Amino acid sequence: MAALGLVALACTKGTADYNVSKEAAYDMDGISAPDGAYGGDTGGGQGGGFEAEPGVITAAEWNDLLNWEFWGGLMTGNFSSYNGYWGFNTSKRIAVKTVDANGNPAKSLPVKLMKGDECCWETVTDNSGEANLWIAATDIQSTVSVAECRVVINGVEQQNAPAIWTWDSQQGPVVNQYTVEPAQSLSNNVDIAFIVDATGSMADEIAFLKSDLRLILDKVSLMETERTIFTGTVFYRDADGDEYLTKFSPFTTDISSTVAFIGQQYADGGGDIPEAVHTALEVGLTQLQWHSSAYSKMAFIILDAPAHKDHPGVIESLQNSVRQYAAKGIKIIPVFCSSSEKDCEFMCRQFAILTGGTYVFLTDDSGVGGEHIEASVGEYQVESLQGLIVRLITKYIQ
Repeated sequence: MAALGLVALACTKGTADYNVSKEAAYDMDGISAPDGAYGGDTGGGQGGGFEAEPGVITAAEWNDLLNWEFWGGLMTGNFSSYNGYWGFNTSKRIAVKTVDANGNPAKSLPVKLMKGDECCWETVTDNSGEANLWIAATDIQSTVSVAECRVVINGVEQQNAPAIWTWDSQQGPVVNQYTVEPAQSLSNNVDIAFIVDATGSMADEIAFLKSDLRLILDKVSLMETERTIFTGTVFYRDADGDEYLTKFSPFTTDISSTVAFIGQQYADGGGDIPEAVHTALEVGLTQLQWHSSAYSKMAFIILDAPAHKDHPGVIESLQNSVRQYAAKGIKIIPVFCSSSEKDCEFMCRQFAILTGGTYVFLTDDSGVGGEHIEASVGEYQVESLQGLIVRLITKYIQ
């Protein structure tokens, strides 16, 4: 099998110098949607002629959790309107690092932030022993203070109130480190879900999945022989007039089964810009049987349009789903595709932040598909999307 390496197309992209000028760094001039960016079938419909060669589509990663002051600059600067826009508040972060008595990462431990008997946030430590807790993640007006809260790890309450890592921290990262008893046993199961917008504008991305997914999973399975990898999918469209709202294939260790299901899918429908993102996240939780003790869990959501923010119940659904993904230890890893919707970019980034994931976005370097919005991030490295997904999966299951 051919090697899945990085594509050295452009090593410095985006907003390279945050310190020079916030206004320059967050300039949105020139962002526009290409003609026909939404609603039409761009070749991926039933019997469509679009064929994607493996490894062609290019992308980049930006992890806001590792660039916290930069994210704070966005949320307090030109993009402050997006703090709370989707019903999420990321301003009160409590970073947690757990180690055992020998200093090794304490993995797969449940972690809760408690105020009295109320659970403010809960999650699971990842393969690095890290987790993030949030005060008032779904209530930007909350007056709860860190002094009222306690961290509980694997049922054991930790002494003293934790410290908050603010956006403008002057002393660098603020991480609450705890020495704890490790998990009694660790599962070797890894759950990987692909949640895919299957509306008309997503033809090139679905073609990528068809051509690249087996190569990705074969590569990962060869590299990680100790892990048992389960894959599942959710495809979604929209509620108004589309052929279906969601389709899914359950978790399985049979890569051929997942690949065959994806091979039957095609892009169609849509019409307006927003899609049924909230329903897709709900189905990903309720129809895919996530292993409670899995070593690692991740959900790649591949999309180019935001949720229906103004529809009744959508914000509440997104809030509830993100809370549940975090509580189950499932990292949401959005892959943002061809779109000019800045609100979709920030929706995706908040999904990733609150679940311990990372943000992936397509770039124009491949020449595949329509224009891709310039992300409001710092310097980044362009990779093949195939190689990037392999790298992220490998990172989170080592």
